[in-house]
Amino acid sequence: MDQPHGGGLISPPELSPMEQEILEEYERLATNMKTLATLLDTLASNPTVGILDGLRELERKTSLAFTLLKASVYSIVLQQEIDWGAGAGGGAGGGNDEGEEEKGEEDGEEEDDMEE
Repeated sequence: MDQPHGGGLISPPELSPMEQEILEEYERLATNMKTLATLLDTLASNPTVGILDGLRELERKTSLAFTLLKASVYSIVLQQEIDWGAGAGGGAGGGNDEGEEEKGEEDGEEEDDMEE
């Protein structure tokens, strides 16, 4: 591509047809991008009623799902406490198995002392 040595801009008659077509395409692209930016700015500054309704519905569903999740977790924890409480001989839940074994061994020693 021949460029003048003066460092100035190339005048349109010196552009090849391909270069002219590319510049026109860039001009259309720039116009489309400006239109898109204007449209997005309008949408962002003035949310439509449909978007707001959709977000409210999503918020309700999310809230319901969160409530159900909390209830499920609570149910599982409560069931584990009940199971552990039943396994510990009806004690006040939260005890560990090691403490129960030690207690059993102590009871066994007392029984041995009584037999003698």
